[in-house]
Amino acid sequence: MPRAERERQMMDAAVRTFGQRGYRAASMDEIAELVGVSKPLVYLYLNSKEELFAACIRRESEALVAAVTAGVEPGAPADRQLWTGLVAFFAHTAENPHGWAVLHRQARMHGEPFAAEVTKMREALVAYVTGLIGATAREAHGPPDLADRDVVNRDLADRDVADRDVAGLAQALVGAAESLAAWANETPDVSPKEAAATLMNFAWTGLGNLMAGERWTEQEKRETAHR
Repeated sequence: MPRAERERQMMDAAVRTFGQRGYRAASMDEIAELVGVSKPLVYLYLNSKEELFAACIRRESEALVAAVTAGVEPGAPADRQLWTGLVAFFAHTAENPHGWAVLHRQARMHGEPFAAEVTKMREALVAYVTGLIGATAREAHGPPDLADRDVVNRDLADRDVADRDVAGLAQALVGAAESLAAWANETPDVSPKEAAATLMNFAWTGLGNLMAGERWTEQEKRETAHR
């Protein structure tokens, strides 16, 4: 068997074992048994349990980001791009529950260097969502009138605040997607489209109002309570 194919089999078995049993409880003996090879051969190909676990995290991270990127419809309206990206995200995590368990639970539980690998994946997803929300905001409000210096200066100041808002919204959206994927994988009969629709209803409807210039304030909350 070609080395690359044998390594893929070992990685598949390792992801399954780490996802089911956790990093500390998983054994190289069990992984070797699943593949049908000797434990020394697993060590020969993949060095150590720590290096094997890190390699599993990298592979699953790259596969998830690739699935989301491939699922997005380029050139579509922003909400359609987010919808197709979310469906791809939830479909991938549902089809690869052990890989998602490795990324979402196991890698973060055991500190560096494993957590750093997951952080890279999360940063890639956040960067994509940040760009999407930022593009939507620019479409909604348009560029400032360059002939009016006061308008331009005010717009630049507002843009600094808006950039922080967009970055925070992207972080919140990715965090919500991660938690929802964990819930969907543990709840019977939740389809990827249902999970994606749940998040779209929660997030995009609110984003739509935000892009229209509507913002929640404590004062509005008090006024509503007195009515």
